[in-house]
Amino acid sequence: MLDGPARRSSDAAALHGTLLDWYRDNARDLPWRAPDRTPWGVLVSEVMLQQTPVVRVEPAWRAWMDRWPTPAALAAASTADVLRAWDRLGYPRRALRLQECACTLVQRHGGQVPDDPAELRALPGVGEYTAAAVLAFGFGRRSVVLDTNVRRVLGRLLGGTALPPPAQTVAERQRAAAVVPDDDATAARWAVATMELGALVCTARSPRCAACPVADRCAWLVAGRPDDEHAHRRRTQAFAGTDRQVRGRVMALLRETLEPVPATGVEAVWPDRVQLARAVNGLVADGLVEVLVPASDDEPAAYRLPA
Repeated sequence: MLDGPARRSSDAAALHGTLLDWYRDNARDLPWRAPDRTPWGVLVSEVMLQQTPVVRVEPAWRAWMDRWPTPAALAAASTADVLRAWDRLGYPRRALRLQECACTLVQRHGGQVPDDPAELRALPGVGEYTAAAVLAFGFGRRSVVLDTNVRRVLGRLLGGTALPPPAQTVAERQRAAAVVPDDDATAARWAVATMELGALVCTARSPRCAACPVADRCAWLVAGRPDDEHAHRRRTQAFAGTDRQVRGRVMALLRETLEPVPATGVEAVWPDRVQLARAVNGLVADGLVEVLVPASDDEPAAYRLPA
């Protein structure tokens, strides 16, 4: 009879085996998971997938990788072309950071994505999660991958909580690290398997517990599926009428034309001049829009995507 560390090791191995078997049979066929994937392709996918559904990202990722299959190719592109290709994926600053990242890879890493965690985290737009994901999915290395889906799965499975707290905690990270398999290959598959379980089965609003391969081990189910204890800390903001909506309309207008758009044309996208000015000024400050100053006071200013 096993006890102590030996029993915990046996339990973990059984958990890993069950979930990995489920993943083998249920994984989605996504291009950034293909055998011929590259670390660069994985990095691009992770940046695109931030707060954006897979169904929108997949065609954009394919087009992007056809056009800019390497960091060097993206680094040489014009910023305007990059922003147009990003289209409506949301948060276009991510496109700028991705191009900055490509430039850094060319300048400091010979055009290759590094496999060192510290060097990955030092890249523009790459944080703790993205670095861990690139290590796991791009290089097949052991790392602690904690996105929203993984946090939710481990929170329910091991912690008995409905949803994770709004901000990641040290305890969460320690719990996640403790359950990652020891060897690189199994750890990388564990990372993507837990992520897939959260995306397809252990969803936030309507979890399909009857279809869950690890339901018999789930602390949340054992506790009777308690409510979200952090609900009072979550804030949601409607999109309609926000500065984000205004920024999106301005960006859409500028993406649609190769010529600078006069101020009168920009003013037509939103009736509130004060809010519009605030949104445009923010886009300029973020490096997403350029202002062309007229040669005389008789001409209006014009706006365009950065060259």
